[in-house]
Amino acid sequence: MAMRLLITGIGDAFTSRHFGSSAVLDAPEGYVLIDCPDLINRALREAKEASGWPVEVRAIDDIILTHLHGDHCNGLEAFGFLRRIFGQNDPAQRPRIHTTAPVAERLWERLAPAMDAPFTDAENSTLEDYYDVRIIEPGTPASIAGLTVESRFTKHPVPTIGLRVSNGEVTLGWSGDTAYDPRHIEWLSDADLIVHEVNISNVHTPISSLNALPDELRARIRLNHIVDDFDPACTDMRVLAEGEVVEVVKR
Repeated sequence: MAMRLLITGIGDAFTSRHFGSSAVLDAPEGYVLIDCPDLINRALREAKEASGWPVEVRAIDDIILTHLHGDHCNGLEAFGFLRRIFGQNDPAQRPRIHTTAPVAERLWERLAPAMDAPFTDAENSTLEDYYDVRIIEPGTPASIAGLTVESRFTKHPVPTIGLRVSNGEVTLGWSGDTAYDPRHIEWLSDADLIVHEVNISNVHTPISSLNALPDELRARIRLNHIVDDFDPACTDMRVLAEGEVVEVVKR
């Protein structure tokens, strides 16, 4: 059984052409969003128009948050406000954020200046008014919308995870933001398809490191988190496109 994902963003923090790296997984129990970048409503609308998938904020109940850099989490403000307004304060309508303890501990610190004002009563709002936060432990599988999700901390300046996501038949690898790390590559290599970041600076993975990987592994890698002037001709690995539907099949 194939796994489908809709690419909603392939850019980095400085992009003027793309949305931040993100995707929607078509899970057995609903849609799962990997990261939530700026302009999330527009990113989802454009992906929906390109693909025909009925994806929008109100159709997504689960978000996997890899880390707290803005190009991966800034959309949580608009997402949370929209869902709270249309959920009419029903706790059962809160979307779930799945993330690690270090991220969860500082998430409200990140969002509160924009979101802690009273909403419908005299008390200040809290993170729990907007989101149901679920802790995932790297090294311990989690069940999210019918998928089995494994995570691993990456090499990045803030706590960040990569992912292995399985529907029981096929597995997607998602590198997350990371400096080049052979151990992370080895961990991801069990996946049938791998989405790996590529970018500049020593906190990201250079294309030269990925180009040096074995042919069979490179054939399973797709690239995201690119700089705007990335030259696709510098590699035989394909850059993903926003609005593209990717099917993960058994290798």
